[in-house]
Amino acid sequence: MTFKDKVAIVTGAGQGIGFEICRMLAAEGAMVLLNDMDAELAEKAATVIHCKGMPGDSGDIGFINHMVNTAVELYGRLDIVIANAGITLYGDFLTYSPEAFFKVMQVNLGGSFFLAQAAAKQMKLQANGGTILFTSSVVGHQAFKSLAAYAMSKAALEMLAKNLVIELSQYNITVNTIAPGATLTERTREEEDYEKVWSAITPMGRPAYVTDIANTALFLVSDKARHITGQSLIVDGGWTSVSTIPEGIK
Repeated sequence: MTFKDKVAIVTGAGQGIGFEICRMLAAEGAMVLLNDMDAELAEKAATVIHCKGMPGDSGDIGFINHMVNTAVELYGRLDIVIANAGITLYGDFLTYSPEAFFKVMQVNLGGSFFLAQAAAKQMKLQANGGTILFTSSVVGHQAFKSLAAYAMSKAALEMLAKNLVIELSQYNITVNTIAPGATLTERTREEEDYEKVWSAITPMGRPAYVTDIANTALFLVSDKARHITGQSLIVDGGWTSVSTIPEGIK
């Protein structure tokens, strides 16, 4: 069991990619703290996976510290942190509101930054350090209409990972980023023709499944990737190589 006795926090994990990451970590022996803003989703997901549910706002610094403290209180350490929580608020650049902008930054950037900070402080105390993974996006690499703020936040996470190499490598802490492309989740399946549209414009012929993203995430936080840090791995079936925009978005 690859993650036997490892302790992990995963945010934004009530469903979709985050849920699958938690499920796979737990199946490989990890003690998982599963966070989601939606308390019902968090508790339901935790019950299914048989892990610790942590409902709360992952953009709130007090709650972030509470999650890290809970991990240490329950299991004595913290080995893996996956800052997966994020929000997408579409909007035309010229009319985008300050309220929407700062909300995106608070959750996507602030939550990830301060979770990494709190986790790193704990990992620094541990003899074998730990690993941190941020969830970016293909739109951190390729412009996409009405996503200026979101794309900006995701690109910033990749630079944060690079910068933390300088700050945290001495404590045996690795920091990487995963950038998913179009992915079939509970949310995207509700969008009309989502799978059909993205299958047509993705070189590999389909959008990602949550297992595609979760498998990559588990590799990056495993001991097999202990010499990989400051990197971003795009998982998009080749979409960013051609960057065909769905009809109706142009």
